[in-house]
Amino acid sequence: MSYVNNIRMFVRVYELGSMSAAARDQRTSPAVASARISELEKHLGVRLFNRTTRSLQPTENGRLFYDGARKVLEAIDEAEAAVVDAAQNPRGTLYVAAPLGVGRRLIAPLVPVFKDEWPLIDLRLRLSDRSIDVTAEGLDVAFHLGILEDSNLKVRVIADCPRLLCAAPDYIARRGMPADGAALVRDRHDCLNLRFPGAREFQWALVTPEGPQRFEIGGPFESDDGDVLTGWALSGRGIVLKPLFEVADHLRSGALVPVATATPPLPVQLSALMPHRRLKDPKTRLLVDFMASRIKAELQAKVEGI
Repeated sequence: MSYVNNIRMFVRVYELGSMSAAARDQRTSPAVASARISELEKHLGVRLFNRTTRSLQPTENGRLFYDGARKVLEAIDEAEAAVVDAAQNPRGTLYVAAPLGVGRRLIAPLVPVFKDEWPLIDLRLRLSDRSIDVTAEGLDVAFHLGILEDSNLKVRVIADCPRLLCAAPDYIARRGMPADGAALVRDRHDCLNLRFPGAREFQWALVTPEGPQRFEIGGPFESDDGDVLTGWALSGRGIVLKPLFEVADHLRSGALVPVATATPPLPVQLSALMPHRRLKDPKTRLLVDFMASRIKAELQAKVEGI
């Protein structure tokens, strides 16, 4: 199995773009990760990565080998599933991603519960509000909160999630209550923006009497972490656009209040995205079914009465 482990390490180094990140992912040291890559390169007689103290890039041979290496690992996983009683004893590792808010509030608390029910399945959870490339990053499942665009992935819709614009009462006392999206732009309200490298210009899609429209908003604060935006809103720094379930407790307490209610944001969907080849994997289906059933109940409980 050492050669297979070397291939597995190569794939994770390639996908994560870092020897140390791949070592953490595989629960070993950077020295061991480097040794496995060197052993694989020696076996193949080619260099797979160009390494410097500051960067690591795959060579042309590395890019060629990656496609075949992924197929080898997938074939091994499928073969193991065929000879193991997969329906009763699914096993292996699932690589899962989710947005920060969804991951912290909905996914992460359920991971230990899932592990208790299926002890032979390990989960590696990655949380980020940045755009995720499911295939390129070698993920089994990516939970997505938003308006889905065309995708070559398998999509499992879990729940519809209403959104709203809200702000702290002291912000409203200082700047006034905007009635709609036009007021946000006209009165130059401080809008708290979720932004990461490659994000689009600041526009909020709101529902108007004439239909959905995009409003070019602005403000002095931005972050790639949605929870940071909520914190700024709570401190009176501006208006934030959030899924209802993420701010439900703050609305109940009065720490945040709805604004621009004449033009609410378009609702979004919480979905699970999977490469089509993963549908053959029993543990992937188990995880998505498990999360979907419990998340629906949790979302209903969070927004009940609002």
